[in-house]
Amino acid sequence: MTRIAQEDLEGSLADAFQYVSHHHPPDFVRALRRAFDAETHPPARAAIEQLLVNSRLAALGRRPLCQDTGVGQVFLRIGCGVQFFRRDGQAPHSLQAVADEGVRRAYRDPHNPLRATMVADPLGKRANTRDNTPAVVHCELVEGDALEVLVVAKGGGGDVKARFATLNPSDSVADWVISQLPGMGAGWCPPGTLGIGIGGTPEQAMLLAKLSLFDPIDMDLLQAQGATCAEEALRLQLFERVNALGIGAQGLGGTAAVLDVKVRTAPCHAATIPVALIPNCAATRYARFTLDGSGPARIGESDPAVWDGIADRFDVPDALRVHLDQLTSAEVAQWRIGQTLLLSGKVLTARDAAHKRLVDLLDRGEPLPVDLRGRVVYYVGPVDAIEGEAVGPAGPTTATRMDRFVEPLMACAGLVAMIGKAERGPEAIESIRRHQGAYLCATGGAAYLMSRAIKAARVLAFEDLGMEAIHEFELADFPVTVAVDSRGRTIHAFAQPPGSN
Repeated sequence: MTRIAQEDLEGSLADAFQYVSHHHPPDFVRALRRAFDAETHPPARAAIEQLLVNSRLAALGRRPLCQDTGVGQVFLRIGCGVQFFRRDGQAPHSLQAVADEGVRRAYRDPHNPLRATMVADPLGKRANTRDNTPAVVHCELVEGDALEVLVVAKGGGGDVKARFATLNPSDSVADWVISQLPGMGAGWCPPGTLGIGIGGTPEQAMLLAKLSLFDPIDMDLLQAQGATCAEEALRLQLFERVNALGIGAQGLGGTAAVLDVKVRTAPCHAATIPVALIPNCAATRYARFTLDGSGPARIGESDPAVWDGIADRFDVPDALRVHLDQLTSAEVAQWRIGQTLLLSGKVLTARDAAHKRLVDLLDRGEPLPVDLRGRVVYYVGPVDAIEGEAVGPAGPTTATRMDRFVEPLMACAGLVAMIGKAERGPEAIESIRRHQGAYLCATGGAAYLMSRAIKAARVLAFEDLGMEAIHEFELADFPVTVAVDSRGRTIHAFAQPPGSN
């Protein structure tokens, strides 16, 4: 019998969630470097370079890789010989309560505060719980007398793109997966890993897909040795076919939408093939540790050599420098898709809640709290700043959620351009074309790098919305890619509006 203090589990979980907030797994960094070396498409290559620089800076600065610091997910493999107790003399708490306390301590850490994402009452007020609880806890009883723990901080961009289907036994799993990719768009922030769960029951297939994402990235080794089973053959086939779609990093085109494809299987009913698909984004964050009753886990540091040779800043010699405070319509009209811009000057921020309030005010004929004429809006909800920062990590959120607000804000309020991540829908693209504006992509998953280009920040409106309030940022060489230009052309091939070319 192994006696494990619940306080040791709480503390280990807190340390692990803090660690993964600013450290990529080494295998992910190595795979990203291979993808960068092989990439020849300039916009995608620039995006991968930003992710590598961000990875190094976040590890050195011990600040989040991404502003979406994720849902706290805890997977426990509990040996049958494990007994929990509390050093404070209380009766053992539920494992849910223990995991919640670990998450609470991690996300409220004053030295590296993490963004609280979880909302309660999902069909009602959707009030933020303020400490990112509750954690999502999965428990499995296994043989042995140790506790194995997998800690995952999973951002919303990947899980929202999850897919499930029950196929017929004669259907092709590979064909089904390939059919899903265009509709998933780029909101999951490629390059990353695809997890495929096959078999079992629907909920089992989804769990298999999720867990497969945290197996080591070893596609280079599999390609070298060749497949030895059906699962490995499927991995190789999907890796080649997915990357041949040309989605590329951040959906900007190129050859590296996925760094690996993982497959886990389970027995299933003879009449079905349950199949689940879940992507992992460029902010891949997880860690494993084991408790054996001897005390809390030591969450190890990665070898600094993983980042050897990676620069501490992103720079493109031929990028166009844009001064937002003097931006004109004629200048916007000169931008072309795929072009790298370095933005300096003042930009406004707004996400879903702020957009809704702005459009509601327009609908009622009431004045807006900020003047949007000739302005650029950045879709972002930053992490709280710490001493010495103008703002915490501040990467882009998915732009398509704001598509329905583009027309009123451009037509009635004079908005000229927007910054976000991933593609725009046909309606938004047509509004951008009609009003001779632009949509610019910032690199999803490079939030700490982005924040270092923000020199000042202040709240202008809707302060009650917290991270979704309207801020004004002062930028200095903030990197973006022109994704939709004033002619309505888009760099995202899977988002072309009808009649575009």
